[in-house]
Amino acid sequence: MSTRLELRGLTRHHRDQHVPALNRLDLDVNAGRCLALLGPSGSGKSTALRLIAGLDAPTRGTVLLDGDDVTGAPAEQRGIGMVFQRPLLFPHLSVIDNVAFAARAAGMSRRDSRAASQRYLELVQLGDYADRSVADISGGQAQRVALARSLAAEPKVLLLDEPFSALDSALRADMYALLRAIRDALNPTIVLVTHDQSEAAAVAEEIAVLIDGVLEHHSDVRTAYVRPSTLAVHRLMGGLNEIPGRVAAGVHHSELGAQVLPVDISAPDGPATLVIRQEVVRLVEPSASSITGTIESLQSAGIRQRAHIQVGSSSVFAELPPQISFAVGTRVGLDLPTGALHAISTDSNASRVFQE
Repeated sequence: MSTRLELRGLTRHHRDQHVPALNRLDLDVNAGRCLALLGPSGSGKSTALRLIAGLDAPTRGTVLLDGDDVTGAPAEQRGIGMVFQRPLLFPHLSVIDNVAFAARAAGMSRRDSRAASQRYLELVQLGDYADRSVADISGGQAQRVALARSLAAEPKVLLLDEPFSALDSALRADMYALLRAIRDALNPTIVLVTHDQSEAAAVAEEIAVLIDGVLEHHSDVRTAYVRPSTLAVHRLMGGLNEIPGRVAAGVHHSELGAQVLPVDISAPDGPATLVIRQEVVRLVEPSASSITGTIESLQSAGIRQRAHIQVGSSSVFAELPPQISFAVGTRVGLDLPTGALHAISTDSNASRVFQE
């Protein structure tokens, strides 16, 4: 089931719209990889999936599977499976007959198609539900059946369009574990659309960020968190710290002082915003050599607390470990790990997209 997916200049311009819904998307997903297509509502994520699946035609650009151009091929001939936000099961069919639908449509007998489909029901942990009506299963189980139905068609690429967004947090965690088990068993190529960076990090190795129809970032998950290409990507990944200043010779200068950037980060000289994840900022005893600020507020974040520290006119946020506690008004020092620092150029001529 593993196939390389390539998108080249993929563009979709809807009638009566001044701006394309998707603008010149170039993206590679290697065989067997899981990529999360992340972005806010209206960013072009679902448009991209529909173009890959053949449910819509691009204004221009190409879709390639293992190097073969399938842009003009109808959806049913592409070998692409798709699971939507709603399960969209056939209400008049049993669970097993829903899963066996593709095999039946291909001419396989009811008996043989059912036998072949049982494997996929077992894979989604619903082997005992084969003869049930789809009206008698829960929402989470229905989504598992929809996933099994797509897998039973043995697609070259599996597309998931926010399939877990309607589930509660416990069921979503179960589905993430199930998706990992499916990947271990079948090694499919997967593209998952989501607006939730935590979900993207839980299931994918790579993250591609779409904003206003434009690809702004594509990298492994860790790089998307610590080296976002733009401030919009930084915010979408849940980053809070943005310190304005300037870069000169690999050093960022701001109210936090001179912060030496990691040697593997190429930051051009000029105006730049320093970003650092709130999870890695440590509060220490203030000293003459440390960055010093005052805790302005504390906010509960589960068993942790999020501290807002004021340094001059700049705000720095830090997530405190459960065993650490401070009081509002305390003067503290800030320890910023050099390896976690990243500067984003605010020069309008700077490159917009980072791809690793």
